[in-house]
Amino acid sequence: MLEEELLYDLAELYKIFGDSTRIRILYALFEKEMCVNLIAEELGMTMSAISHQLRILKQARLVKYRKEGKAVFYALSDDHVKSIIEMGLEHISE
Repeated sequence: MLEEELLYDLAELYKIFGDSTRIRILYALFEKEMCVNLIAEELGMTMSAISHQLRILKQARLVKYRKEGKAVFYALSDDHVKSIIEMGLEHISE
């Protein structure tokens, strides 16, 4: 059996995936890194709303960022994030 703390951390990770806006942001980052205004434009949302969700995704280590001058570009942290979403899509498509 897994330790209680590990189970809690796993449940918290899955809570992050429980928000459709965060899923849309992660899906938008599948192919390329993007800045906040491009994500907001692509999803038809405000930059403030996207920034709020990106902060949550960063805290969960699902996205990473890099600065280029004043611009900040976001990308998926690693291939595991993409795999989790793809596996979920495969599961609900069966």
